[in-house]
Amino acid sequence: MATSGVDDRRIAILRRVIEHYVTTGQPVGSNHVASLPGVSVSAATIRNDMAALEADGYLAQPHTSAGRIPTDKGYRVYVDHLTSTDVEKAGRLDSVNRQRLGDFFDSAHFRLEETLHRTSLLLAQLTNYTAVVTGPSVSEAVVRSAHIVSLNDRIGTVVAVLSNGDIESEQIEFTSPPSDLQIALANAQLNESLVGKALSNAAFTPRSTASGNARTADGVDSEVEILVARAIEAVAAGQHRDSVFVGGTASLTTAFEAVDVVRSVLETLEQQYVVVSLVRDMLSRGVSVAIGAETGVEPLSVCSVVLAPVIRDGETIGSVGVLGPTRMNYPAALATVEVVSNRLGRRLTEN
Repeated sequence: MATSGVDDRRIAILRRVIEHYVTTGQPVGSNHVASLPGVSVSAATIRNDMAALEADGYLAQPHTSAGRIPTDKGYRVYVDHLTSTDVEKAGRLDSVNRQRLGDFFDSAHFRLEETLHRTSLLLAQLTNYTAVVTGPSVSEAVVRSAHIVSLNDRIGTVVAVLSNGDIESEQIEFTSPPSDLQIALANAQLNESLVGKALSNAAFTPRSTASGNARTADGVDSEVEILVARAIEAVAAGQHRDSVFVGGTASLTTAFEAVDVVRSVLETLEQQYVVVSLVRDMLSRGVSVAIGAETGVEPLSVCSVVLAPVIRDGETIGSVGVLGPTRMNYPAALATVEVVSNRLGRRLTEN
């Protein structure tokens, strides 16, 4: 990304200001920057450079006598100039967290939804930011097997195992108590109609040759057809549910001082379609970091999102990301999100 005439020295000063502000949350003055190890220019030069960075919109001065803080534009330049070494160094997990990460994915033999949910909690613990994890599209998943289970005379459950590792379980009502034979016949028809097909193509064609027939020529009666039709309708309804898991929302209460800001961000995260749209937009544009207004979601304009795709067999099937204040440790967030997305992709491939 072009930096509109920002030279290397000013970028280095901007970096020092951002790293100090991320750590302390306090405005940074030129004298402090001049005192930092490795800084070889005078405080006067730094003062002039910081004034130029402010004039160009990379820094802001919250109070007349105070130091300066980064703007969203400043964070963007900082992120765009991060090197792989910066990210690797800042995001190197300590031995305890490396062990925790390894243990989790080595033993993550859960249903897909449970794996994604637990991954969001783990990522939130590793970063101290709110984690957002999305899973494979349910609508394109292929049905591997399907069964109706009778719970009592009036209620049953239809269970479908999908190729994405998910298990759809939906309740259905019986028009009349089904016999064991009817359940068996319905399961045969259910698998014939669903197995090998994408959930979005789930459909059932009745075998009855005439309305009101008590029994068709091949022994499938109308009650069985009704049972199969209801089961497929219940399973197909699940394709419209997005797999979005948010963990660590409590971190938002310490990230922002204003209660109304925290409330607004939380309410936005509860709207799954907003989260899914944001994630899909970032993935489609190949964007790994969205800062402030770049998210395109007004209530999240005070936040940044760091995202990495989850890859299985060369295909993007989901994402792993964190959401926090724009005053975020971007190198550490990028590194941690990357390692978790890689491990999750490997786990889903193995499953």
